[in-house]
Amino acid sequence: MMRGSHVHPSLFLTLAALALAPACGASQSDEAAPPATESAASAAAAPAATAPAPAAQPAASAAPAASAAAAPDFTLPDLDGKQVSLSSFRGKTVVLEWFNPGCPFVRYAHGEGPLKDLAKKYTAKGIVWLAINSNAPGTQGNGAELNRKARQDWAMSYPILIDEKGATGKAYGARSTPGMYVIDPKGEIVYRGALDNAPLGKVPSEGQVNYVEKALASVAAGKPVEVAETKSYGCSVKYASE
Repeated sequence: MMRGSHVHPSLFLTLAALALAPACGASQSDEAAPPATESAASAAAAPAATAPAPAAQPAASAAPAASAAAAPDFTLPDLDGKQVSLSSFRGKTVVLEWFNPGCPFVRYAHGEGPLKDLAKKYTAKGIVWLAINSNAPGTQGNGAELNRKARQDWAMSYPILIDEKGATGKAYGARSTPGMYVIDPKGEIVYRGALDNAPLGKVPSEGQVNYVEKALASVAAGKPVEVAETKSYGCSVKYASE
């Protein structure tokens, strides 16, 4: 670097994004890279990934309200071997969070981002919150011990369900972690997509929007969810066949 030269701050953000991308996993073809922000330092303090992988996913974009679809039922084991069925929560609002403790986007969201306290806030109101890990054996974020450590480190009071064969993830079309779904008391998916519009805490000029909170507020008020679908961002779900 030349002496006395000035490097614009945006260059550092770009370099940070390039450094972070390899940890996230293969990207999906219909998604673009998210804006760069936080350094990887905060992510490093959280549980480490079991396997490195290539490329990050996109920033979310809002879509207009869509017709609700019935949420596919499933029965999956939690980390203690207990079988958990979606149908057992019929009549309640349920949030599904696609989970990968090795993904930098998940580590940020749970370590210092919106997921640090979000589930606690809403489970106290009677809402059911379930994390689902659909990553196949041998891929980033898979493994009972790694997930138990994440649950402990992030004080997660809700179940982490294991979907190693990926059947549940594919039934929901889950593509990224963290990927979010809100299911209303009638058993219909009223929101699917990104947690918010600020990957890794990079808030856009129009301000931060937490899509999950807005959807939950609409359900609680008995109103249609205004933004029913967004593009998720984060790391790709690493299915067994991919």
